[in-house]
Amino acid sequence: MRRLVIVIAITALAGAALAAWGGVAAAGEAGPRVAFAADQAKLPPLPADIKARKRLNIAVKCDAPPFGYIGARSQHAGFDVEVARWFSRFAFGKSNRVTFTCVTTPAREPALTTGRVDMVIATFTYTADRDTRIDFSRAYYKATGRLLVTKDSSVGSISDLAGKTVVTTSGSIYDRWMKNCLKDTKVLVTESFTNALIAFRDGRADSLMWDDTVLLGIAVTDRNYKLTSDLFLPLPYGIGIKQGNTALKAWIDSRLNLMKKRDLFFPILKNTVPPGQVAPFSKNILRPKQGFGYSQGDLTTQCP
Repeated sequence: MRRLVIVIAITALAGAALAAWGGVAAAGEAGPRVAFAADQAKLPPLPADIKARKRLNIAVKCDAPPFGYIGARSQHAGFDVEVARWFSRFAFGKSNRVTFTCVTTPAREPALTTGRVDMVIATFTYTADRDTRIDFSRAYYKATGRLLVTKDSSVGSISDLAGKTVVTTSGSIYDRWMKNCLKDTKVLVTESFTNALIAFRDGRADSLMWDDTVLLGIAVTDRNYKLTSDLFLPLPYGIGIKQGNTALKAWIDSRLNLMKKRDLFFPILKNTVPPGQVAPFSKNILRPKQGFGYSQGDLTTQCP
């Protein structure tokens, strides 16, 4: 229990450090108060049930800075959280008309299928398999797989993982990808990113495999760790929606397109990552002249 508290505190510190660099806590109120009413006039309307409720229910990560975490003032913060707050503006004219629910990686789909939330904005990588059970919005962020290792580690790339132990989370694409493609690597899976980080810090794994943006928050705040230089598995994020909810999907896609048109993802990024990382990570967001889609085929079987 003491170790869990320590690692949760370290994760929170990583988020707090990122917030200090860019003022994440204040980003929720950045931009115009009137959320482009004229631009929305011809866009698909908000589904009637959500409009009547006057509040969005959105699942986010709470242990994965800089995308979703609990900040120093016990508030939700991060890139995905700010996207959710923009949705609240688009829907109701205010950023605070949203109820956040914390979800782990394996809990994201059940949160949708049981109707617990309207949507999931939680580092949710599109896969063809997931698309058979839930629906996804258009891609809004292009993540890449990375490895977190100790400063003195002999692991410099995925080619060095033979005979090593790598920890990740159950239900993630990395879990299935490693088991399919890295046969000589021992894969240790945990239920949440926090528990994966605990296992790595305790020395039960030689490396932690996850999305580059999430691992960045650890590497820049702890001098004992570093990211390897290789990139693998381009993994665009989408917003999860209950399968068949075409009205909500149309609303979400249209607002993501509006955010792209108005370049709203860029200020969110600037308020989320350290200044030195803004330029490289700006290639991963939707911008007026920059877009991307989902990778075709089953990525878990596309081996290096």
